[in-house]
Amino acid sequence: MNRSITARPSPNFNNRADDQPISMLVLHYTNMADAEAALARLCDPTSEVSAHYLISCDGEIFALVDEVHRAWHAGVSAWQGETDINSCSIGIELDHIGHDIGPDITMAPYPAVQMDALIELAGDIVARHAIRPDRVLGHSDIAPGRKIDPGEAFDWASLARAGIGLWPDDTLPEDVPTLTNGDTGPAVAALQQALRAYGYALAHDGRFGPHMEAVIRSFQQHFRPSRVDGAADGETQTRVYAVCRARSALDQASISP
Repeated sequence: MNRSITARPSPNFNNRADDQPISMLVLHYTNMADAEAALARLCDPTSEVSAHYLISCDGEIFALVDEVHRAWHAGVSAWQGETDINSCSIGIELDHIGHDIGPDITMAPYPAVQMDALIELAGDIVARHAIRPDRVLGHSDIAPGRKIDPGEAFDWASLARAGIGLWPDDTLPEDVPTLTNGDTGPAVAALQQALRAYGYALAHDGRFGPHMEAVIRSFQQHFRPSRVDGAADGETQTRVYAVCRARSALDQASISP
């Protein structure tokens, strides 16, 4: 990549488990006042948190942990059967105040200059490590209910248009009953199976409980950000199945001669 990177080494890292290859990219927001405050925390040995990179709101890229090492950014998390996400991922923090802007206030968009820097950096990372689109994720995807970043203001669609991450084809919403917390039955089980097939850690028991509601919220933040309410309406269900089809197409492409 052509963009310059500023070194701000963090002591918060260790070895990847069993020399595990890098196969995932996880995006976060800092949820702090500014980039300097975030860098101070990510480089503080008492914080026990870090990331490989941080991108400021004006597009400056900072390198904190060498990619060969295991940065401490994911916490308790899971995706597609992986539970040690830190050992198989690269973590990028985005300088953004997050959701701490008061009640009933729309989350601020990510600046274009920051997104441009992310596209350049992430594009380089996924190319060098051959990271699949379905393994370019937000912290909320791998830790639903515990984390909500990078949030509904993050433009996943533009990232996908740049060849980074997965985005489903536009489809008309199915006219199906909305599924909510407390519902049970085959429609819930089918939706659970689809969410599990994409990668979310979720039981397949036909019961729509609090954890499934958290998973739906995480999915909506990523793929239906216009309304994040944890209810699986027709549009949400349609997008879940569209995302699964897109992932299946990736699987087929990977085994084609």
